[in-house]
Amino acid sequence: MATSSSLHSSPSNPNVISSHKLHSSSISPLSNLKLNSSLKYPFKPLISQLVPQPAHPQPLTLRRAATSSSATPSTTSTTTFHGICYVVGDNIDTDQIIPAEYLTLVPSNPEEYEKLGSYALIGLPSSYPIRFVEPNEFKSKYSIVIGGDNFGCGSSREHAPVAMGAAGVAAVVAESYARIFFRNSVATGEVYPLESEVRICEECKTGDVVTIELGESRLINHTTGKEYKLKPIGDAGPVIEAGGIFAYARKTGMIPSRSA
Repeated sequence: MATSSSLHSSPSNPNVISSHKLHSSSISPLSNLKLNSSLKYPFKPLISQLVPQPAHPQPLTLRRAATSSSATPSTTSTTTFHGICYVVGDNIDTDQIIPAEYLTLVPSNPEEYEKLGSYALIGLPSSYPIRFVEPNEFKSKYSIVIGGDNFGCGSSREHAPVAMGAAGVAAVVAESYARIFFRNSVATGEVYPLESEVRICEECKTGDVVTIELGESRLINHTTGKEYKLKPIGDAGPVIEAGGIFAYARKTGMIPSRSA
């Protein structure tokens, strides 16, 4: 049977067709094609329409919550902390700050909140001979904690800054923080997570008397007579001062107050 095409196999591989030829008589010219206009299609043809645009489109405006007129101005610039410091090293993790066995305590319960303070930094290894909170006590005599690099690393738990705040800690000064501990400190408003520009933990000792001046971003060690520059707390300051993120939102009118 005659064929209208000639097929040629590749010399290197006879199974691969490299080219083919078709007689021109087998191809119908487009002019001979006829369209059947009587066909009924189950859909309507898509017709694009241009929508006229305004000459000067209005920009998108986002509404922001009104600031409460009763909100008091920030006092961060005049806030100072004075007390005895407790010094730790690098990589103090959240399990050392508050071990997992005490996470069943509910901070919103006043009695359990107090208990959380008694367990603050109880997970520190034996290389720290001085306990942060004395046995049978709920508060620590150390109101300022000085740490090294990566303070608050490990698992995420809000109980870590809450336990320190419950123990009476006003501020932590560290070379750097794990991000989640820093955020939890701000969100709960329990402690001020301040960053030092040098390794203060190597120049201060547990029991030194220190003062932190937030407005000046400065730590003064009265025992040694040295002063250290701290990094500004920035926008986190008013949030902590208000008592946490929700208290700050109520104070500034972002969310309704509980009395509303």
